[in-house]
Amino acid sequence: MRSGCKKCLGLVLLGGLLLAALFHGWSSSSSSEVDIRQRPESQIKKLLQAKIQEITREHRDIAYHIKEDVAGRLAQNTCVCLADKETFHLPYSELLFPRVRAHNVDLAFLESRPDPEGVRQHRAQEYSSFQMRSQSPADLLVISEANSPLQYPTQGVEVRPLQKIIIPGLGLKDEARSNHTVYLKATLGTFDVAATVDVVSVTGVGGNHMTLSSPRLSALNRQLQFVTYTNTVFHPRTADTVQFATEGHRAFFTIKIGHRIVPRLYYTGPQTEHNISALVTIATKTFLRYDKLRDLIASVRQYYPSVTIVIADDNEHPQKVAGPHVEQYIMPFGKGWFAGRNLALSQVTTKYVLWADDDFIFTANTKLEKMVDILEKTTLDLVGGAVREVTGYTATYLHTISVEGGGEEGDCLHIRNGFHHAIEGFPNCVVADAVINFFMGRTDKLQQVGFNPRLARKAHLEFFIDALGSLHVGSCSDVIVNHASKIILPWTKTESQKAYEKMRYSSTSSDADLYNEVFYFRNRFKCMTSQ
Repeated sequence: MRSGCKKCLGLVLLGGLLLAALFHGWSSSSSSEVDIRQRPESQIKKLLQAKIQEITREHRDIAYHIKEDVAGRLAQNTCVCLADKETFHLPYSELLFPRVRAHNVDLAFLESRPDPEGVRQHRAQEYSSFQMRSQSPADLLVISEANSPLQYPTQGVEVRPLQKIIIPGLGLKDEARSNHTVYLKATLGTFDVAATVDVVSVTGVGGNHMTLSSPRLSALNRQLQFVTYTNTVFHPRTADTVQFATEGHRAFFTIKIGHRIVPRLYYTGPQTEHNISALVTIATKTFLRYDKLRDLIASVRQYYPSVTIVIADDNEHPQKVAGPHVEQYIMPFGKGWFAGRNLALSQVTTKYVLWADDDFIFTANTKLEKMVDILEKTTLDLVGGAVREVTGYTATYLHTISVEGGGEEGDCLHIRNGFHHAIEGFPNCVVADAVINFFMGRTDKLQQVGFNPRLARKAHLEFFIDALGSLHVGSCSDVIVNHASKIILPWTKTESQKAYEKMRYSSTSSDADLYNEVFYFRNRFKCMTSQ
């Protein structure tokens, strides 16, 4: 008997040690903190800009002659809105002789504002934040100095569709010889020069293959500083691969062709510290749970009296949900979960949207200000919170998602419990790929991803799989919403509760086939693994 107890005790101790080791390993691998706060220009960017300025200052002593017809069409970043003058006015003249009109948006908007300078600063701050979120280090202009001996930009050269630019950084660092020659070749555009330099021969002007040569290397390099590229094949987002060559050497670089992303900034009125009503809309979807929905609204109003609540409702017999700052949108009966999310999201006009299920309850711990704060100060697009059950258990539902290439048969989807790293400066916050069904996100980014409306009953991770590579996702466990009790004795269930459970939890072979289709065909997966 005593021997058996000793064995049991030994097994318990061994199990405890193994659990401690696993916990330590998990904690140590997950405890690293990464700073993802939005920052001004990096030191690397400043160094690159200084280097480019140094390169462009070379050969400044060599004279050149401006080609007005070319230089005048270069992008100057000094746009103006000019209207055509009305020369005469006759009935229907606008139909016969349409003219360009101009509207000064800045004057029209600012003149009606009590603090126009504050509005300008607010817009500038929003635009700066937008640029930091939308730009990548891969967009920086980098020039490869002449080790080959060709010098050319390796990245960061962009042109608007059908527009003209000067190609920065072209150069040749050649050995002494009687003549120096370089070639340029493109497929989606043509070359020209914005100015000419004496003793430099330029052939192929206006074509996609141009040759420049000179007995003087310094003169050739000066001429290369004026080489222009004009896009001739319209495409809203593509790139041209330019070949740059000299005798015995050849290099390639890309010129990105595309429209600039038009900013989507949100004007929130006079600036106050996190004006939640102006920044956030709460969106929810309801079906056969009007009692729960009204409890949610009442709890929201206790802490956020004027925040707009958008409701997508696909009940067969809708009930009017009235109240200040409440918008109810009726859908076809049983249209479904993700279709409701899309509808609710489409009606949001604020910078951020908070998704909450209709059976959630706001408490003093449901601090939306914390979510707004991390979204304002980091590069995150979406941040989840935590949901507390009636049992006291609090869940954050964190997952990492990765896609492994699998060849012609499709890729492999891997879903794991956990997160990538903690966020420096924000205790209790981490970066993951999927979070719980209580989250706040940038409205425009969520609208870009959208929700697959074919997923009507059971869906959650599917949204985050679609968002992989598009959304930067985080979670903060100290923003907590309560979950209404789901414990209902069978003999106390109402007809609505029974109908809800039948619709919500029923599963058919066609449902399973739909999910297989979504993963196999829509997402091109051949298999998936998950914890």
